[in-house]
Amino acid sequence: MVLYSIREAAEKSGISSYTLRYYEKMGLLPPPKRKNSGFRSYTDKDIRFLTFLKSLKETGMSLDDINEFVKDGCIFDKIDSNSELTQFTPTINKRIEILNKHLEKMEIKKRELEAVMATTRLKLDTYYSMLNEEVENK
Repeated sequence: MVLYSIREAAEKSGISSYTLRYYEKMGLLPPPKRKNSGFRSYTDKDIRFLTFLKSLKETGMSLDDINEFVKDGCIFDKIDSNSELTQFTPTINKRIEILNKHLEKMEIKKRELEAVMATTRLKLDTYYSMLNEEVENK
C-alpha cells in the first residue's frame, strides 16, 4: 500500500496542507494514519475521499452540510453481499435531503449569475456601440 505525506496528499487532492489539518481538527476528516515518526500518512482511498470533499466544497456546500453528509462514512465501504440495503436507508435519505437542499441553492445562484451575465452583456453591447459611433463620427 502506498502512503502519502500530507504535502503529497495536498498536491493530489488539491486541498492545502493547512486545510487538511483544519478539516481533521473540526472532525470532517478522520485522524489520518501516522508513521512511526508521527507524521500523517494518507492512502489512495484517503485521497479519493479528499477529492470528493473538495468537489462538494467547490459547489459551494457549507462545511456543516459536508460534515453532516459524510459523518456516517462511505456507504459503499459498508455494503457487502450480506448487507441489507434497508439498514442504510436513513443515511441515504439524509444525504438525498442535503443534496436536494444544496441543489436548490445552486439553482438560485445560477439564476442570479445568469442575470449578472445578461447585464454584463448589455454593458458590453453599449460600450461597443459607443466605440462604433465614435469611429463613424470621425
